[in-house]
Amino acid sequence: MSAQNSKGIQTLLDSEREAQKIVQKAREYRSKRVKDARSEAQKEIDDYRKEKEDEFQKFEKEHTSGNKKAEEDADKDAEEQMNSIKGAGDKKGQDVVNDLLRVVTEVKPEVPDRVAGPPKA
Repeated sequence: MSAQNSKGIQTLLDSEREAQKIVQKAREYRSKRVKDARSEAQKEIDDYRKEKEDEFQKFEKEHTSGNKKAEEDADKDAEEQMNSIKGAGDKKGQDVVNDLLRVVTEVKPEVPDRVAGPPKA
């Protein structure tokens, strides 16, 4: 019986070792799957980030060019208005200066209405 017991114990030990190998392989497989899932998720994140960055660059390019055009139009409009003001100044500038000098040098003293006479009692 002792040989049979020892054979049974040996069979149990062999089965336990086999089970440990199976568990170890399952752990390794699970670790590998987790690593693969992480790298796959990171790849998807990188692809998504690149896609969104490309969309942003396209959006920025479209809207920045519109701003440049609006800025150029505003500069052109401001330049036209400045030229118009300078032209009016060149045309009528001397007349305005002469009118101002005439008004300042030709004094016509007038008494305001409220100071015209002594108050009536």
